Amino acid sequence: MRLRQIAVAAAVLGALCVPAHADSRDSRDISRDTLPADDGWAAYGTGTTGGSAADNAHVYTVTDRAGLARALDGGSDTPKIIKIAGTVDANTDDDGHHLDCADYATDGYSLKKYLTAYDPRTWGSAKPSGAPEEARQASAARQAERVTLPVGSNTTLVGLGDSAVLKGANLQVKDASNVIIRNLDLRDAYDCFPVWQPNTGGLGDWKTSYDNIWLTGATHVWIDHVTASDKGHPDSAEPTCFARNYLRHDGLLDITNGSDLVTVSWSRFADHDKAMLIGNSDSATGDRGKLRVTLHHNQFESVVQRAPRVRFGQVHLYDNRYVVPEGSEYRYSLGVSTESGIYAESNAFHTPGHVEAADLVKSWNGTALHQTGTLFNGWPVDLLAIHNAYNSGSERDLTADVGWTPTLHTKIDSAEVADREVARGAGAGRIP
Repeated sequence: MRLRQIAVAAAVLGALCVPAHADSRDSRDISRDTLPADDGWAAYGTGTTGGSAADNAHVYTVTDRAGLARALDGGSDTPKIIKIAGTVDANTDDDGHHLDCADYATDGYSLKKYLTAYDPRTWGSAKPSGAPEEARQASAARQAERVTLPVGSNTTLVGLGDSAVLKGANLQVKDASNVIIRNLDLRDAYDCFPVWQPNTGGLGDWKTSYDNIWLTGATHVWIDHVTASDKGHPDSAEPTCFARNYLRHDGLLDITNGSDLVTVSWSRFADHDKAMLIGNSDSATGDRGKLRVTLHHNQFESVVQRAPRVRFGQVHLYDNRYVVPEGSEYRYSLGVSTESGIYAESNAFHTPGHVEAADLVKSWNGTALHQTGTLFNGWPVDLLAIHNAYNSGSERDLTADVGWTPTLHTKIDSAEVADREVARGAGAGRIP
């Protein structure tokens, strides 16, 4: 009898008490979370609530591309919550069978034929045209039909648990408003059919089509605790064609074409060349007064450039962590371009010996950069003063007056504190 009483008592205690190490993420539904007040530019005005108002009929749990496409409903504005469980591969047919580049190729396309046709030694510097380029375009259109997924207004797209993966997709938030994307591992937006552009960069270059997330004409967007990378197909493993790396990836997150009021928080951008472009053209003067973006508590790791590169926008960049691994390619982190206003506070940079503090900032027609509290390999530095001292012969000096002061933000920690917090808290599967 005594043993039975002990067993009953233990069962009751187990039902009432949760072990200290238990993971509560599976029990907390984050799908109806909204952006907290004052959390960056996306909190401006009416704030960002995503699909939190969705009725039960528009709450979906999806496990494959077909289910995700149905739930997105062609990018409709209907309030909706879409939960991704497990791994969803965008390169699949409607029956769930994986598709590779050979499955998309049509009209006789082959890379060998393409390279033979447009070899600069025989083709010259003209834009590719004719049958091989037409076959490439037709093949590219077939892939785009599968991997480009439109995200409409009033949508929350969220990963379940700590292992939700969306692979090979180009999430496109186009002319939409009030969107939340959280807790997703976004991998390998791989372009099977890059186009050769003979006059790019002087020597020509390969141009790809897909970003992991592309905001174009989008407003009130909150991106939080995502991981975005080329995982599975690094561009460094691709061959050299026409003496240029045969690139397969575009951006991890690009914010262009008048997008506005965006907050990107607690996310990890990794293993990529051109990570984040804010404003896509020096001539896009319609972007003036837009491209207002907050980036806080993000980690940029093994990123070659554009972390971010900014045109026109008012960008608040605080409490972020930058890691350049030994032996990795690196060009710069902060790109100061036409009419940009970057207000950088308390960011920490970790680099190997061949990367100097003067390498962190690159300017193209930029005029200003505000920066305070920067740590470089554990030491406080003034990025503005260093940039002006080291680049005065080749680039104009930048001033500290960016023309605005951020008012919408969470608590700004020192770079030292933020460095530790971001290292353990940024990325998918790490929502507390």
